[in-house]
Amino acid sequence: MIKSEYMANTGLQALMLLALAAALSATPARGAGLYKWTDDQGVVHYSDQMPADAMNKGSVVFDKKGRPVKKIDPALTPAQLKANEAEEERQRAIARTQEMKARRDTALLHSYTSEEEIEFARKRALSAIESQLKSAEEYTADLSRRQQELQKQKLGFAGKTVPNALETELAGIDAELARQATLLVQRKAELAKLSAKYDDDKQRFRELRAEQQKPPGSASPQAGNAVTLPASVSNVKGAPTSPK
Repeated sequence: MIKSEYMANTGLQALMLLALAAALSATPARGAGLYKWTDDQGVVHYSDQMPADAMNKGSVVFDKKGRPVKKIDPALTPAQLKANEAEEERQRAIARTQEMKARRDTALLHSYTSEEEIEFARKRALSAIESQLKSAEEYTADLSRRQQELQKQKLGFAGKTVPNALETELAGIDAELARQATLLVQRKAELAKLSAKYDDDKQRFRELRAEQQKPPGSASPQAGNAVTLPASVSNVKGAPTSPK
């Protein structure tokens, strides 16, 4: 029984090969060979020409000896096209991020020769904002004192009409105090952000210097943070000395 089934299967395969060979031999000489394609019902077809409605389904091209010579992939669906576009945009965004990081690293090494210089630059940058903060706080204190004086004067008019000039000045001071309060919050946020930026610069500078000092070919524990440095940066000469 098993032998009979095996012989039947073998015979069926032989018939299929003979049919393929016959189809190939009947292919016109002008053709490249035979196309193999599958329709929507899953039926496999062989023909010397692709039907118009099967052009986008993908196919395999055989030569005149029945050897596959080319595979034509199916056309992408709208969803696949959209997914490909999204992936390409993601890759472009990654490339832009890496390029910006490389530029920042190069600029960092061109701008400083030591962590002390970064700390000096931090203090200089922060001092400007701190000076603005101090002035704003002093101005706010002056406004508050004037506000208290006007409020006392207003109380002295108990039961009487308060002069318009006094009311107008009080309203103006209230508005200015509110504006200064918002300004102080913004300046303090800028101060914190700028300080954090210099902290990041120091940390990155330290990493880049460590990369420069490693022997050529040595593995980096933070390979993802590595950056190719130009020779002009790797061997800085004549750099200014660190401020004391």
